[in-house]
Amino acid sequence: MNSGKAPNVRSVEAPGRHTVFSMCGMCATRCPIEVTVEDGRVTWLQGNSFDPAIGASLCARGAGGIPLEYDDERPQTPLIRTAARGAGKWRRASWDEALDYIAEKLREVVEEMGPRGIALSDRGGAFTDLTQAFVQALGSPNYFDHDASCGRNAHNATRSLYGVGRTAVTFDLKNARHVVLYGRNIVESLQVKESKAFMAAMARGMRCTYIDPRASITACKATRYWQTRPNSDYALNLAIIHEVLKQEVYDKEFVARFVSGMDALREAVKDTSPEWQEEHTGIPAAEIRAFVTEIAGDAPHVIFHPGWMTARHKQSFYVSRTALILNALMGSVEVKGGIVLAKSPEDVGRKSLRKLVSRMPKAKEPRVDGAGTTHPQWDPASGILHQLFAAMESAQPYGVGAYFTYRHDPLTSMPDPEATKRALDKLKLLVSIDVRYSETAWFADVILPESSYLERANILAQNNGPRPNFGMRDQALAPRFDSRPAWWIFREILRRVGLEEALDFETIEELWDFQLEGTGVTVAQMREKGIVSLAATPAITPREQLKFKTPSGKIEIESEVLKKAGLPSLAPFQPHAAPSGDRFHLLFGRPAVLTHGQSLNNPILNEIAPEQLLWIHPLRARPLGISDGDEVEIGTDGCFGEGTGRRPYSAYLRARVTPWIHPDAVFMLHGYGATVPLATRACGLGVADQSLQQGKLYEFDPAGGGNAMTETVVQVRRKAQRGVAK
Repeated sequence: MNSGKAPNVRSVEAPGRHTVFSMCGMCATRCPIEVTVEDGRVTWLQGNSFDPAIGASLCARGAGGIPLEYDDERPQTPLIRTAARGAGKWRRASWDEALDYIAEKLREVVEEMGPRGIALSDRGGAFTDLTQAFVQALGSPNYFDHDASCGRNAHNATRSLYGVGRTAVTFDLKNARHVVLYGRNIVESLQVKESKAFMAAMARGMRCTYIDPRASITACKATRYWQTRPNSDYALNLAIIHEVLKQEVYDKEFVARFVSGMDALREAVKDTSPEWQEEHTGIPAAEIRAFVTEIAGDAPHVIFHPGWMTARHKQSFYVSRTALILNALMGSVEVKGGIVLAKSPEDVGRKSLRKLVSRMPKAKEPRVDGAGTTHPQWDPASGILHQLFAAMESAQPYGVGAYFTYRHDPLTSMPDPEATKRALDKLKLLVSIDVRYSETAWFADVILPESSYLERANILAQNNGPRPNFGMRDQALAPRFDSRPAWWIFREILRRVGLEEALDFETIEELWDFQLEGTGVTVAQMREKGIVSLAATPAITPREQLKFKTPSGKIEIESEVLKKAGLPSLAPFQPHAAPSGDRFHLLFGRPAVLTHGQSLNNPILNEIAPEQLLWIHPLRARPLGISDGDEVEIGTDGCFGEGTGRRPYSAYLRARVTPWIHPDAVFMLHGYGATVPLATRACGLGVADQSLQQGKLYEFDPAGGGNAMTETVVQVRRKAQRGVAK
């Protein structure tokens, strides 16, 4: 099989200076980039100047690509575990040995559980056709992305209203007059294109209403900031809708033509007045009325953003859903300055990339998480990840014995890593394919080192949007270590289990030719600029042709999908009791220089990472004797003596006493608290917020499926209270 030999790609060791058009890999956004290579070394990275929306811009994380490339603290050869999971005992292996080991374990799993006993999760995004094809070729329906801990509530809410997922909804910030953001920290948790468009729009006079218990940097840029109580944003939206209907400032013509279920909407908000919401959110009723008048004056060029990381609380789905309903009421759907539905190549008279999943039949077995069957409200294309872990533990509805994590670290991204480990420990095979030593990789049976994004080519990406395009990640360098690209790794595993026809490509160019067949675009054209746009101008569907992909063809306020699932289209608001004393709701986020848990070990990003501090309001800090800069102990609810039946967890960090966090909450940065000793810069630095989220792995929004992370309650006290010198 010649698997020990590196995949056959074009020469990447040419002398002299040249430019390779590729795609960044420092976060899930995957911005198009230009890579300058001189005598086999990368000397410069910048955004792709052929993409007018990004230009030469690159964020700090993108600039960290060169330090990542020349950092030795990443997997350099396949590794096989030699002791208990998580013990950190490994032996080096050849690719042949590691792949043969995996193939043998897969055969054991299939013999005992059938092909459905295999699962994979990844980061989602532009390259999932490859991972989905791999899982489908194995005969399993169980492909998952990471989204249960991110945007799954917004995704399923969008499907229930518009019949398409969240990535099919884009935002025309360039022409907007007002954007409303629910914790969407667009300046820090950033996409370069979106952040540039946002700042340019603010500079020309766009208004921004930012809603969040914590004042992020985006809040500092906004024209209005509402510091809502944690987990109360659904009440806020119900009151806004109440006032929009009462003032009759909605787009009656658009609603009459394209929206169904208005009687149900009126019934749902008949008692949710601005005064009613004030006791839940803390926002004065008069401000709600003034906001509605203002937004009506800006309509239809307004955007209510349904959210990005919406794994917050058990009604996050309805926050996203009501935000999307407000877009419909304002008539801001499929208009300039509003939300624009993404267009496929076929929508602009072109042809889509051929899909790798089309090369083999779909698995006939139902998904292990019930997405699309017992839970018809959940998108079966990518499922709900925590329900995979539940099935690992219980073997219900059936057992799962083999699990691949590809560039995905559930022990960092999901709540309660100890609960996740208990599920993973039931597996016969856990494989991590990654460019770094993640927490999940350290717990795996086999680590397969993927080449860095500068050392590998990927399958081509199709980016649907107002101007759909094809994008390329091309290989710029020869791998420094004994690593491989993902397409080669998945191909070799399939060959070893007798399923080679699914991904039987000898070179990446051969795979690209398959994808591009019939599109009128060639590999040479892709390499010329890295992106090929398929439309000259943004496409907006004329109103007379507008139709939604729902059962009724309209925006469904009363959703047929939710009705089938036995769920209300608009549930009553469920308030949360305000924590008191030393108890707080735990909120978390990330700064512009870090991507979740994957950046802190980067040589440069580690140097510029902000200190992880615990934000706490002065009114709550004072009775606890906490001053700004004090070292404090934060622990799981009950860990300071009361006992909850769970193993207590606590850790220490310094306090930032500030009025820019709601008194009911504390806030910390995510991505800290790593435990892998080979990642020396990140190991032991800071506190892992996911470890404080005990009991939250299986607590989730039943409608959207996203984890209820911000319903976590923690306890806080000065470190000195335990007799430890300050």
